Amino acid sequence: MSRVYNFSAGPAVLPEEVLKTAADELVEYGTSGMSVMEMSHRSKDFEDILNTAEADLRELMGIPANYKVLFLQGGGNTQFAMVPMNLMKNRVADYILTGQWAKKAAKEAELYGKVNIIASSADKTFSYIPDVSDLPVSPDADYVYICQNNTIYGTTFKKLPDTKGKDLVSDISSMFLSEPMDVSKYGILWGGVQKNVGPAGVTIVIIREDLIREDVLPFTPTMLRYKTHADNNSLYNTPPCYNIYVCGLVFKWLKAMGGLTVMQQRNEKKAAILYDYLDRSNLFKGTVRKEDRSLMNVPFITGDEAIDKKFIAEATAAGFKNLKGHRTVGGMRASLYNAMPEEGVAKLVQFMEDFEKKL
Repeated sequence: MSRVYNFSAGPAVLPEEVLKTAADELVEYGTSGMSVMEMSHRSKDFEDILNTAEADLRELMGIPANYKVLFLQGGGNTQFAMVPMNLMKNRVADYILTGQWAKKAAKEAELYGKVNIIASSADKTFSYIPDVSDLPVSPDADYVYICQNNTIYGTTFKKLPDTKGKDLVSDISSMFLSEPMDVSKYGILWGGVQKNVGPAGVTIVIIREDLIREDVLPFTPTMLRYKTHADNNSLYNTPPCYNIYVCGLVFKWLKAMGGLTVMQQRNEKKAAILYDYLDRSNLFKGTVRKEDRSLMNVPFITGDEAIDKKFIAEATAAGFKNLKGHRTVGGMRASLYNAMPEEGVAKLVQFMEDFEKKL
């Protein structure tokens, strides 16, 4: 077996141990006589898979009892609509723009009510996190929305905004389970799992119970009501069963690795290897203000598109895959998710050093 170092921003690298377990259990799960892909979502076997996955996630994140965990479909773009549909009681919401996904979320919310942009880093191509210590939070806002880690631009909130009593809604897709989080500080946290948790097809929503309401916007479809899924243990319709099973394997792996505090330490060490090199390199440069750098997504450039292209081609040939930056920004980007081994980052830096010397 010859596996590459996969730096993709998503779908992304998964732990080899998880992939091997999934392979071993592909044809038959336990003593069920069938694959998870074949079993009914109403079966006892799948009910156990779902409930165990939720229990393990609750343990990993320390999710309080008054929060529901929902395993949904539709990805981030569906959450951009579900959040305002379910929460916009006053038809007003405040958004902080720190990248492409927050912009898309705000644009979607405009379909349902008034959106106030109370902070933005668009003036410098989203290369920093704006000051969120004293924001002009709207008195009638139903919630304040952030994308906590910006996959494309490589920034992250080191401190949460002061929402002045309003519920905080956070897209945590690309930092999900990379470090401990105080769930009680949020009204809703949600994330597409394909970046740092599992295979594409599942969106996990963690929502405080009082925000699961009957009085949603009147035109909200049944499938886009959080209450529909909360009342049915994420089984209102057929969920992405196999993908939830793989997420459950990842939760087990994280617990075996020592949990989220250990994972944060590992991620800080990996990121430091790459950032330290970028800070001393004469060729490669990071694009993010130092105090706002993400542990998960590291964008960098040479300043010359031709050299960027040459580097990406040579890196790909050498087994460092998916380093091309997002199509909207160019350059390079290395995503250092939980399952990326430290060795992969160290070898990438060695390759970058050799490339720089040869140039």
